[in-house]
Amino acid sequence: MATIDPRTEIKEFLSSRRARITPEQAGLPAYGGNRRVKGLRREEVALLAGVSVDYYVRMERGGLAGTSDEVLDALAAALHLDEAERDHLFHLARQSRAPRRRRPAATVRPALQQVLDAITEAPAWICNGRYDVLAANHLARALYSPVLADPRRPANTARFVYLAPETASTFFVDYDRIARDVAAKLRMEAGRNPHDEGLIALVGELSTRSELFRQRWASQDVRLHRSGHKRLHHPVVGRLDLDVETMELPAEPGLLLNVYTAPAGTAAADGLALLASWAASQAENTKPGSPGR
Repeated sequence: MATIDPRTEIKEFLSSRRARITPEQAGLPAYGGNRRVKGLRREEVALLAGVSVDYYVRMERGGLAGTSDEVLDALAAALHLDEAERDHLFHLARQSRAPRRRRPAATVRPALQQVLDAITEAPAWICNGRYDVLAANHLARALYSPVLADPRRPANTARFVYLAPETASTFFVDYDRIARDVAAKLRMEAGRNPHDEGLIALVGELSTRSELFRQRWASQDVRLHRSGHKRLHHPVVGRLDLDVETMELPAEPGLLLNVYTAPAGTAAADGLALLASWAASQAENTKPGSPGR
């Protein structure tokens, strides 16, 4: 994949969203039993969005430049877009209006590493929109040891999920959901920053080497980075059911802080304490002069 073309992204995204909605779901009468298109026709979307058919056809062909926010909102409503899909549509439109070659941060400032290191009782790490692991505290390095086993740096969670599926499907209890979400978030990032050379290279590599990724990528699904729940099976401490808080860093556009916690008194909290003990022992064993060194 040499590039991510915004016009192609727009065409495939809008046509895929149109195809999933039936006239009945849109509140339109369905005349005749044999429809040649799956989902809504272009003229039906135009009617629902309150624009001319020619205008909608131009938009679906990738021509969102000059489209007002009001029209985009009407189009999002006509296609029943959720929050992530609506945001994705607006990102694509912004790229059509005035493409920006934003270069995401490749490193983390020392002050941010200090923040991570100050979080001593929870795994915390910083990534960018393409899932590069850019910085982590000692507990996150212990928790994500299967991901960090890849010698390539920065380590990349998407690459782990799709190119090490046997290990990843053991580590992530809900592997199918994780794989779906990772591809959807990468697609979201592609709409936000289609000129990111690292993202283009990653999508190309995954598309070449993983049939599952090709399927997920072709779905055109998008998702926001959100807080939630993650179930992991760590190779040393076993099952961990963790709450995940994902926060954008306003001073570092494109970077996300992820913190994993567990309610006090739960098996997961005990597991994190055991993980901390294991991580401390690993650090002690790697010191110069330690037994086995």
